[in-house]
Amino acid sequence: MPPFRADHVGSLLRPAALKRAREDHGAGRIDASELRAAEDEAIREVVRLQREAGLRGATDGEFRRQSWHMDFIYSLGGINKVQDGNLRVKFHNADGDIEWAPPSAHVDERVRLERTIFADHFAFLRDAVAEGTTPKLTIPSPSMVHYRGGRASIDEAVYPDMESFWTDLTEAYAAQVRGVYDLGCRYLQLDDTSLAYLNDPEQRRHVAEIGGDPEHQHETYIANINRAIADRPGDLRVTTHMCRGNFASSWVASGGYDFVAEALFGGLDVDGFFLEFDDERSGGFEPLRFVPKGKQVVLGLVTSKRPELESKDELKRRIEEASRYVDIDQLCLSPQCGFSSTLEGNNLTIDDQLAKLRLIVETAEEVWG
Repeated sequence: MPPFRADHVGSLLRPAALKRAREDHGAGRIDASELRAAEDEAIREVVRLQREAGLRGATDGEFRRQSWHMDFIYSLGGINKVQDGNLRVKFHNADGDIEWAPPSAHVDERVRLERTIFADHFAFLRDAVAEGTTPKLTIPSPSMVHYRGGRASIDEAVYPDMESFWTDLTEAYAAQVRGVYDLGCRYLQLDDTSLAYLNDPEQRRHVAEIGGDPEHQHETYIANINRAIADRPGDLRVTTHMCRGNFASSWVASGGYDFVAEALFGGLDVDGFFLEFDDERSGGFEPLRFVPKGKQVVLGLVTSKRPELESKDELKRRIEEASRYVDIDQLCLSPQCGFSSTLEGNNLTIDDQLAKLRLIVETAEEVWG
């Protein structure tokens, strides 16, 4: 059952032909059906690539999306896209900083699910995978609707109190879970940067500045994710992925999982945690001592931000180190994040990506058999 010993987060590098098709569509040179055909072809190929690497699960690489989360959030009823220039996110990398001003979201009406989001995306993936391969759908967690803008992004005339907002949002997510399950989804991942960001004191200061509760906001998020998935069918496996930002090989936050660990690992009702552990920004494995029996931890030891291939011996050593805090039978291996959280992608080639996926599969086979 997923998560698998060798797994990956979800997004994959877009091939050049797909990037050109999206650019041509934006410029009006091709229509929506031609873009869709280019996406279909690219997804069939990336499904084949994942099988060639030896993976037991497959995603569509998020090839039909602009970004890992905002395409979903803008598809929720009651939420509108806002480009006001007020939102700025500072990413960091070894060469310096990148300041990005993405569109933001504003809640102007009661939140609702008008239709199952990404239904056609998942149906295509479901039909494209080979027998014996599990299709995985990735969506942003409920926390991501709130984290970036906080209370200010939610119209007080619509939601004078936050409890009614969370009730509507979690009911919309519960309907989404039922909808994708009915399409055949048995492996669903809730991607969440907020629960990793909140380990960083700078991010907690930001939460305070926009009127949030930096000491307890993670507890609110955990409780509402649990509400959203409480009634899921027993054979639907749900994981969450937590990273500290991923855009053009850059990141936002730093710090180990210590601040949220006890509440997160002990309280979040998911089957597995995809965690970022590829460098010193991620801290040590000590917080894993709070992971209870029955939960899987997918160690993100292979970086998706740089092309250099990790040492298999070093990966094995780090898996052994993590096993001091959680049983090795509860551990799995993956990249630390997606390879292309936005359509731009990280600074690797598709060949680099394939080499890293193969390394994960080979290492997992040697560790767990």
